[in-house]
Amino acid sequence: MVSLDSSLLDLIKKRRSVKSYQPKKVPMEVLLNILEAARWAPSAHNAQPWRFTLVVDPSLKRRLADAMAEEWAEDLVKDGVSPDTRERLIEASIDRFTRAPLLLIASITMEEMNNYPDEERRKFEHLMATQSLAAAIQNMLLAAHSIGLGSCWFCAPLFCQDRVRRLLGIPGNVEPQALITLGYPSEMPDPLPRKPLGEIVYKNRWGGEL
Repeated sequence: MVSLDSSLLDLIKKRRSVKSYQPKKVPMEVLLNILEAARWAPSAHNAQPWRFTLVVDPSLKRRLADAMAEEWAEDLVKDGVSPDTRERLIEASIDRFTRAPLLLIASITMEEMNNYPDEERRKFEHLMATQSLAAAIQNMLLAAHSIGLGSCWFCAPLFCQDRVRRLLGIPGNVEPQALITLGYPSEMPDPLPRKPLGEIVYKNRWGGEL
């Protein structure tokens, strides 16, 4: 019986979403190795629709965190969240992003994806581009963990794409999808529970037991 490489499975199982980092700079050569892992992810049509913007300048990180927080604050008001809770959540968000040594904005471009005349297939192409970006992000998270870095994947840019574009000079045809924090971890969270395979995998048809 052929089994999965135990070192690979161990790497996958030990990766964590790290939100607290040491105040230590990530060398550019280390970061480029992580981005190289992203570059080799699979993508629809091999279009490689991912684009990455590195944010390392402290003042720019703060402005980006503030801009995203402003949009989130508006949504929290719509959701009926109390002022005290809103303030606590916003402060925590800004602190989390400004303290991370590096922020990476992950975006998609439809430039080299297929451009169909009908809306339905255009929607599917967009989904395929998003799935491709997700594969690249997962490669980055695993690569970062393999060399002792922590990371966390946030979807905040999805909810404030125009603000992120304006602040970082991202073209209008490029869509910010995610923010990844990176740095040397100052915490090691416990693993969150995972559903057993019997709850998420079916054989031959929906509900079929393994």
